[in-house]
Amino acid sequence: MMTGVTRHPRTPPPSEDSVNFPQHKGFCRTVRSAVGALALAGLAVGTGAVPASAAAEDGTTSYVALGDSMASGPLIPDITGPVACGRSTHNYPHELAERLGASLRDVTCSGAASKHMTEKQSLSLLDIPMGSAPPQFDALRPDTDLVTLTIGGNDAGLVGIAQKCTTLDPNATPCKEKYNEGGVDQVGQRIAEFAPKLGVVLDSIHQRSPHARVIVTGYGLYIKPGGCWPLQPVLPVDADFLQGSVDRMNAVIAEQSAAHGAEYIDLATPSKGHDSCQAPSDKWVEGYVPTAAAAPLHPNRNGETNYAAIIGAHLQGS
Repeated sequence: MMTGVTRHPRTPPPSEDSVNFPQHKGFCRTVRSAVGALALAGLAVGTGAVPASAAAEDGTTSYVALGDSMASGPLIPDITGPVACGRSTHNYPHELAERLGASLRDVTCSGAASKHMTEKQSLSLLDIPMGSAPPQFDALRPDTDLVTLTIGGNDAGLVGIAQKCTTLDPNATPCKEKYNEGGVDQVGQRIAEFAPKLGVVLDSIHQRSPHARVIVTGYGLYIKPGGCWPLQPVLPVDADFLQGSVDRMNAVIAEQSAAHGAEYIDLATPSKGHDSCQAPSDKWVEGYVPTAAAAPLHPNRNGETNYAAIIGAHLQGS
């Protein structure tokens, strides 16, 4: 076992982001073409997955990474595993495993929602069926030492909402109004409905891997207060609405983590100054039209590397 990742015995307690892109004219065609070219090119790349055993005989930490595309790192070279999962050898699980010297079993997958922890996930790329991924919980073992989880964005449809908020018309009606018709906060409802699902997921992880340290990340800072229209084509009020929805999701993830024996990692606060409005060298996340090899509205390699550093510092410092 490595320093900073210890076993914690416990008594077991009693798609959307990878294939859908902005539909605003002028963005969709360019982005989809680039994504298709990069993804198909990745088919020729060797699958350099870190070999993992359920329990390393030499005492190496056994680490399982679960989650969606924020964790899988779509379009960040190099591709490993099912191409439609958008899993990168430089996503935060791979970077973290290298940092910790851990044996990694990475089953993160673009488009994953909480139900895909226990159900197969149908995969597709540019509307072409690409088979399915097994339930992510299949990777868990009784002697797993460390689990990381990033989930929730697809349960609430956050990327799909962001796609529908693009506009190059400064006088357009804010899309925030659409999601609050009749005084009903539709996004807030979706996030609230996700909360008990996350609780069940966390309890189930503890049941399957009762000695594992369970780390749950929030989502990062995607756009600064007020946005940066037209660089990122959302109105200022919608920029705050979109990031506010992410922040609300993060609050739910933090609450459920505390209530279900997991450790929450805040990635939004340390992301300040690294949102999609910043210069390419400073960004941790890409905007609607990426300036680095990464999917739109997702972390780039710089972001994944920094997320790994933040999580690693937490693990090794506690």
